[in-house]
Amino acid sequence: MPLNPTVAIVEKQENGHSVAMTRSATTAEHIEPEKSVISEQLSLLAELGRDFATSLDIEVTLERAVERITSYVDAEGGALFLLQNENTQLRCEASTGATDITGIELASDHGIVGRCVQTNTGEIVRDVSKDKSFDGSVDDQTGFTTKSILCAPLSVNEEKIGAIELINKRGESGLFDDSDLQLLEVLSSSAALAIVNARMAADLVEQEKMRRELELAAEIQRNLLPIAPDPNSPIFGVNIPARTVSGDFFDFFELEDGRIAFCLGDVSGKGMNAALLMAKTASLYRCLGKTSDRPGQLMAHINAEICETSTRGMFVTLVGGIYDPKSKLVRLANAGHEPPLHHLAGNKFLAIEAEAPPVGITTLAVPDDGYVEVEVSLADGPLYIFTDGVTEGKLTDGSMFELAGVEKLLTENMDQPLPFRLNSVVNEINRGDGPLHDDITILGLDAATFGDLFLDFDISAQASELKPTRDRLGPWLRNSGISIAEVKDIVLAIDEACQNIIRHAYGGDSDEKINLKITRQADKLLIYLRDFAAPVDVEAIKPRELEDVKPGGLGTHFITEIMDEVDYLKPDEGAGNLMKMVKIIGKSQ
Repeated sequence: MPLNPTVAIVEKQENGHSVAMTRSATTAEHIEPEKSVISEQLSLLAELGRDFATSLDIEVTLERAVERITSYVDAEGGALFLLQNENTQLRCEASTGATDITGIELASDHGIVGRCVQTNTGEIVRDVSKDKSFDGSVDDQTGFTTKSILCAPLSVNEEKIGAIELINKRGESGLFDDSDLQLLEVLSSSAALAIVNARMAADLVEQEKMRRELELAAEIQRNLLPIAPDPNSPIFGVNIPARTVSGDFFDFFELEDGRIAFCLGDVSGKGMNAALLMAKTASLYRCLGKTSDRPGQLMAHINAEICETSTRGMFVTLVGGIYDPKSKLVRLANAGHEPPLHHLAGNKFLAIEAEAPPVGITTLAVPDDGYVEVEVSLADGPLYIFTDGVTEGKLTDGSMFELAGVEKLLTENMDQPLPFRLNSVVNEINRGDGPLHDDITILGLDAATFGDLFLDFDISAQASELKPTRDRLGPWLRNSGISIAEVKDIVLAIDEACQNIIRHAYGGDSDEKINLKITRQADKLLIYLRDFAAPVDVEAIKPRELEDVKPGGLGTHFITEIMDEVDYLKPDEGAGNLMKMVKIIGKSQ
């Protein structure tokens, strides 16, 4: 008859009654030690998790983690291996024990640790001498004797990272057991997650560092561009980078005798290397251009310098010249660049082809007296220089802008000031939310003078005319050099004002007209809206307090919030009402 263990009588409340229960005394004796072991394991896991979460140095933390795990499992040594070189190698990143093997590298499928990584499965090898995968070369190098191995993979969501390997269990048996493996697998999971998080954090830091460096580079590039001149200046340029930094550039500056030196270039390639070569070429041109009367010779000097120092395979297509406002003559040289366009009478365009290779390729193809120079007269029409990002720019329908598109827009806007013409080309390509195909850069020279930008047209006093009016206003304002955000506000204010005229002055849709006039004077936009209805009570249409506004009466509040000035005037002649609005451009930028 088997012996009965000592029985303990306990009670618990069940439905309000005491129920007698029995529990084996021998079972009770095992509960406390098991609770203690679980508590210790949870404590170790919590400590490691806290270290991983708060550490600023993941390498030091991994070393400490390997030491703690090795000590807790009571192994003679431990090591943490991580995959590297596109997962072809395992490198020991941390180790503890009698022998330091930190830095040792193995093939990713080599040895027991390699097998553990490849199968992504933990295992116990109680006698390594009977395992064909065991490699004793490390023992031969260190003099250490490996008897048994406990190994658990480091992985997160099936992404293999490496493994933790423990060697030689201390104690009488010297053997690892299943509980050791279970614990190591839990600790390895925590370590793997910490490593992934640390790598992600490091990547984010590196990305932020790169972003700041690119922003700094972009700011330096912007500072290399000339300050926007007076709208009636004979020269104007626009540069829109496709990325943060640009490989395109343009520059112009006045010489001591009143002539204007200018250049426009496009660096091959993308990224930081192109941006650096762009900065160097632009700086060389400005520095040397102040003492040179010959653009062809100047570009030959720059070519020699770029050939000597530029990265192999990189070059710059470049157009440079000098404009004399007195004679209206331009002398320019073209080094492998897109042909500049001379807009002649009758809407004909003359392309000025390059007669020499780009800057930075070779000095052998450049004549002794410099690049070939040509002379054009702005008295015959304006001159336009641009990069291939203009002709190869993508329109909203996906088609390419091409040279024909450039010529068409320049012809349509030939009676507008130079900045308006250039912006009309740029804005035709730089529309939509998608990224640009390439940098957009265009430079123009024009001897003709223009007055203030001016827009004047009539619309029917009908609600159906408001959308076509908005569609017409947006592009004109953008081409006037006004930001997208300001354009939206201005169009909204004009739209609200027109609605008020239709609703209140005419009493609804009418066959009468509304006249809209807009003038841009430097940083000030003047907007006049005139109707031909009976005079209205100005006090009745002025903004009220918000609590007094009736439904549909917020229009005047929008207008006064957007505009810097709003006045209601009496027309100089005839009946009707005249509204004047003033917007200061760039005030909120």
